[in-house]
Amino acid sequence: MAASFPLPVTQDLFALRAKLQELLQFLRKALSISNAHTVDFYTESVWEQLVDLPPETVLGVLRKSVAEAEARPLEARLLAEAERQSGITNFPKIFCETSQKLVSVEAFALAVRYYSVQNLGICTPFEQLHTALQGSKKQRTGENVKPDEFMNLKKSHEVQAMSELISSIADYYGIKQVIDLGSGKGYLSSFLSLKYGLKVYGIDSSNTNTHGAEERNRKLKKHWKVYHTRSKLDANGLALKMTKERKVQDEIKYKVDIEGICNSSPANQEKMSTSDFLPDFSNSVISNIRTQMENLHVYSHQEENLCFENAFSLIDLLPTNAIEPALFQTPKTKMSETNKERRKHISKSSELNIYSPLTSVITADSQLQDIIKDLEDCLMVGLHTCGDLAPNTLRIFTAKSEIKGVCSVGCCYHLLSEEFENPHKESTQEKWGFPMCQYLKEERWCCGRNARMSACLALERVAVGQGLPTESLFFRAVLQDIIKECYGITKCDRHVGKIYSKSSSFPDYVRKSLKKLGLDESKLPEKVIMDYYEKYKPRMNELEAFNMLKVVLAPCIEALILLDRLCYLKEQEDIAWVALVKLFDPVKSPRCYAIIALKKQQ
Repeated sequence: MAASFPLPVTQDLFALRAKLQELLQFLRKALSISNAHTVDFYTESVWEQLVDLPPETVLGVLRKSVAEAEARPLEARLLAEAERQSGITNFPKIFCETSQKLVSVEAFALAVRYYSVQNLGICTPFEQLHTALQGSKKQRTGENVKPDEFMNLKKSHEVQAMSELISSIADYYGIKQVIDLGSGKGYLSSFLSLKYGLKVYGIDSSNTNTHGAEERNRKLKKHWKVYHTRSKLDANGLALKMTKERKVQDEIKYKVDIEGICNSSPANQEKMSTSDFLPDFSNSVISNIRTQMENLHVYSHQEENLCFENAFSLIDLLPTNAIEPALFQTPKTKMSETNKERRKHISKSSELNIYSPLTSVITADSQLQDIIKDLEDCLMVGLHTCGDLAPNTLRIFTAKSEIKGVCSVGCCYHLLSEEFENPHKESTQEKWGFPMCQYLKEERWCCGRNARMSACLALERVAVGQGLPTESLFFRAVLQDIIKECYGITKCDRHVGKIYSKSSSFPDYVRKSLKKLGLDESKLPEKVIMDYYEKYKPRMNELEAFNMLKVVLAPCIEALILLDRLCYLKEQEDIAWVALVKLFDPVKSPRCYAIIALKKQQ
């Protein structure tokens, strides 16, 4: 285990449950907004059912709230705390007690800001964790690697931040094996292996992804070699420049000394030793050589596999006129054998630090030893693990003694399975994606698919005030009313898909959508279609305002899901430390929160 500082103090299970209870109290009232589907916005009169305010008022307040939160996030938190002390949980101020409608958008905006992940006070600052894991070690400089040359900027940001954290945790435990679940294209796995010398198994359910990751890793290795070649050339240039300067000085001195020797007596010439022909060789030249070689090869032990092969032999650094062939030259055949042995040794040591893509469907009950034959003490990681894979990652971590730590960034909340979503439907499934913790299980809490889908709108939280795709939602909502009134269909399992982007006008959109749904579009004259459009166009701002309500509420749904996972881990006996860390810049990667847990040292 590496020398380190104590890990940051995190909130205990009791404190996290208290936060969870407060959040539930708010969501019991607000969840109806998240669960409303914009497709049914006009057919079900959603605005009239859930909001008792003009849409202009809602839009104005929410836009102002978002602008204030972005401009003064700290003041917003302080304001939220002050309001909380004076009764922010007084929900009749937000929702009407009798109708359950939203009656105060100002109080609603304050509540959603307070109950977001950042303002709940459940995050551990990344800087504190990083400092604790690094301890007294010097900051790793690594190599001048620019992964954005072979990844997009978003993925590059994510991979660099997460791999550095994983490497620090691996050093903390003194382990070398990492299991990357849902490894996808293998960017994180390859980076961990190539840059940090870790032995990584990347497991993905898609055979296509696995084969693609193998090919991509091959290309990344070639890319890596280019960097080493550049580094070698840069180092060669620097050292040779120093050598040439030294060589000129030595040649001048050598010439002067030879002239002096030639003018001396034959007796003195017979007494001369080799050192007389190599003036100051044992001190200044050797010292210069040693310094250059040390500068070239000062790398941490974690990056030994990345160091380029010895850039120079000793003979390359010596002044040309100060070398006796018999003393310093090595036969070419012998040198070749020496190089072969050295390269063979380097190759064998490099084989220990590999990335192996594997194909397997991972569930909570997966037996890792059947997938990874040389399973040893390791870390389990997942970058944007989809749906149930994120909670299953945590379950596998708690169940397998070999897994000493976990770092999980989940996504695709709408794909989570919910235990209490369909209570009357029989199911053989035993382990669900949500809820995980005991408290929410006892409450039989259910978010609902629409709410989980809206949690994904947290991806838009940065751009929430910069315009929403209102027209496409509007087209779909009006289409639903057409389908209901003209075709007598109230529920349709088929999806329209991305017809909007391929349509030139609303009538064109309607006809293409009806055709895709298998409905006869010829029975609908264009005038009828446009009548529906004109009927609802004045109410388009209702849909825009309602969608904005869903977007600003989304971080609260995300907070619920993350709190559920934190509480689950806190309930386990053998886990020493659990934290939620804001790992990524939300502007670059909106799904930015990582759950990190470490087991007790044996």
